[in-house]
Amino acid sequence: MSEAETPPVLQVRGAALRRGDRELWSGLDLDVAPGELIAVLGPSGSGKTTLLRAILGLEPLSEGTITALGEPVHHRGNRRIGYLPQARPLSRDTAMRGRDLIALGVDGHRFGLPFVRRSDRDRVEALIDAVGARDFADKPVGVLSGGEQQRLRVGQALADDPRLLLCDEPLTSLDLANQQGVVRLIDEHRKTGAGVLLVTHDINPVLGKVDRILYLANGRFTLGRPQEVLTSPVLTDLYGAPVFVLRAGDRLVVVGAPDAEDSHHHHDHEDHS
Repeated sequence: MSEAETPPVLQVRGAALRRGDRELWSGLDLDVAPGELIAVLGPSGSGKTTLLRAILGLEPLSEGTITALGEPVHHRGNRRIGYLPQARPLSRDTAMRGRDLIALGVDGHRFGLPFVRRSDRDRVEALIDAVGARDFADKPVGVLSGGEQQRLRVGQALADDPRLLLCDEPLTSLDLANQQGVVRLIDEHRKTGAGVLLVTHDINPVLGKVDRILYLANGRFTLGRPQEVLTSPVLTDLYGAPVFVLRAGDRLVVVGAPDAEDSHHHHDHEDHS
């Protein structure tokens, strides 16, 4: 099947989202192709996380439709959609082991007493190796570093080999080495043909992997390739105020964007909703 004939893993049509009298965005049409990585950027409150929640069936649209993996989204969820949350540290009192956290993605949807199947055990072991967690798989997750915990969350999100992966600020609070490790894991899964929608406040760690950018701001949006979206004229028009995109070595820095946290630092190799 040619690329033109391959159906998208995600289709958003005429989508609008309002909060009271405030319109976060409207008229949003978006297709995510298999193997495509789209970064979602924008200032706090622009509706980036809420877009992911709508795709997960947790947040109703004000207008429009969302079709994920050929089916209309619904509140029951879809196990073929993976979700990777923000890298918030787990409590040091959390006693479950690393492998237990991954196992929740394999059998956590089942009710009743756990029944450990050989296929489940084999899948957990394979995921432990895939995310490089063998050295800490049997340690309590509460004593692990933020980067180690996030690798385990990646394993949990990939448990069902999702064809659509939604990532909500997955690199927050991670150092550069762990950011690169998590980005590499996401990119490796994308190369299997999965579509990825990744919300981030800093495009720099993922810009070299991104196919397109969806930038939400000021009740409006723009969608295109990084070199089309991350320009001073485009973002100035989007915000309705002077915005400048500067290149500092291998980094992009967006300055002057109203309500942009930390000036939206951006690099080659955002969302707080």
